[in-house]
Amino acid sequence: MDGLYDEPRVGGPRRISDEDVEAVVVKTLESKPDGQTHWSTRGMAEKVGMSHATIGRIWRTFGLKPHVSESFKLSPDPQLVEKIRDVVGLYMNPPANAVVFAVDEKSQIQALQRAQPVLPMDLGQPERQTHNYVRNGTLDLFAALNVATGEVLARCKPQHRAKDFVDFLRELDRHVEPSLEVHVVLDNLSTHKAPAVHRFMIRHPRFHLHFTPTYASWLNLVERFFGLLTEQALKRGSFTSIQNLRTAILDYVAGHNIRRKPFRWIKTADEILEKMRRFGLRTERAHG
Repeated sequence: MDGLYDEPRVGGPRRISDEDVEAVVVKTLESKPDGQTHWSTRGMAEKVGMSHATIGRIWRTFGLKPHVSESFKLSPDPQLVEKIRDVVGLYMNPPANAVVFAVDEKSQIQALQRAQPVLPMDLGQPERQTHNYVRNGTLDLFAALNVATGEVLARCKPQHRAKDFVDFLRELDRHVEPSLEVHVVLDNLSTHKAPAVHRFMIRHPRFHLHFTPTYASWLNLVERFFGLLTEQALKRGSFTSIQNLRTAILDYVAGHNIRRKPFRWIKTADEILEKMRRFGLRTERAHG
């Protein structure tokens, strides 16, 4: 029976060896075309003597995307490790008899009105909008995401000041049962550390602030809610006034709270720190 494996197969003989594939992968990762920032399929095909379709299949197989570039920012916070462990610990092991809120502000939300009416979707035709718009003002959104339930408490304010932030904290205080401690995850915005906030903390000892590391707002779960808000309610909207924008935001929040589902944090602090370590070593080798 083993002899059957040597029978001729369907199709032509293989013309590209494993060594050829490896050479394409290595060249993609470790070199650049003269005077250019990245390879294209046709540029690589011309360089190695293959078809651009073959180069495309190799890149897809190994997950290589030279045409894609993403931005990043490493946190220089000297308390990076401690803050990551603190915030992730709140998400994965929240304290007893306490409620954890992820709080942030989405500032300068513009009430953009499309220059012409939006053409609705039709059979075989997507929704269409003009590229230009009229600005009808801005507002700031204060939001607190209950990590355990997914419920969002949101308030729209005309400005973003320490006074407005303290007013929002007072609303949180009224919203939470008096017997519970309140843990609040925040970023390092100066508004969050103003004297007015310090006075509020002294008068309300059940509140505990936990700051994310500098340039690490991705640790704040409420940013995921802001992303959904932008994608599902604001990005394609057309708002004739600030009031119209405020109504759209609060309607979205109300709908979110009806169908609410908590965001589940799955990465431990050790896994995050290990990934950052590997990234740092790889970057060091690339520029060493």
